[in-house]
Amino acid sequence: MLSKWYELKPKAVELRKRGLSLKAIETRLSIPRSTLSGWLKDVVLSKSQKEKLLKNWKDGLIRARQKAVVWHNAQKNLRLEKARSEAQATLENLDLKNDSIVDLALAMLYWGEGRKGNAVTSLGNSDPLILRFFVAVLGRNYGIDARQIKGELHLRADQDASAMKRYWAKELGLPLENFMSVSFDKRTIGSPTYPDYKGVCILRCGSVAIQRKLVYLSEQFCERISAETDRNSGAVSSVGRASA
Repeated sequence: MLSKWYELKPKAVELRKRGLSLKAIETRLSIPRSTLSGWLKDVVLSKSQKEKLLKNWKDGLIRARQKAVVWHNAQKNLRLEKARSEAQATLENLDLKNDSIVDLALAMLYWGEGRKGNAVTSLGNSDPLILRFFVAVLGRNYGIDARQIKGELHLRADQDASAMKRYWAKELGLPLENFMSVSFDKRTIGSPTYPDYKGVCILRCGSVAIQRKLVYLSEQFCERISAETDRNSGAVSSVGRASA
């Protein structure tokens, strides 16, 4: 029994002899690839036609990859925008004028990034925004003047100490003379530094009392939330057993 596309076979053979790919013929004539493969398996292509088909295949692969990159980037942008919107919604539910909320945020940051066990309150990072927040809350909640905050820099071997002091002083709104200590990582000798990397800045103020409060606050907050979650989970489990 002849297939319903059989009358198109001569046209398919003609297109193949002209060097068209199976995909191109399938698209043009709406004939399944499996049918075309059987019809055209004995059609001999010239060397130039084979080279053209190979080139078209490679070009198509490149275009497909480019389209995939565009699609993935678009999807990523959508996910990022969703995350930004959700973060904004959370912020709108917070009273950012409430010092206790701001203090808790600093405590959680300090618990992760701050120095514990020393007789100072000290936090280091390579991100100026994090350190600006640290300086701002020390001033807002604890009355620490910027002139009381000292800075030390940990730089790579090829970085200029004077330039990095000026950078961090400007970024953090601290007096230039507050940056006295600079150390260089000898392990980086001979390895060029990316232009955007400005080293690690460590800020400290003399009050150990702030450090102690922040650490206790973060620990107790986590303990309370964990305990509350455990209690709620236990209550749900009890209800489930009772209904069973």
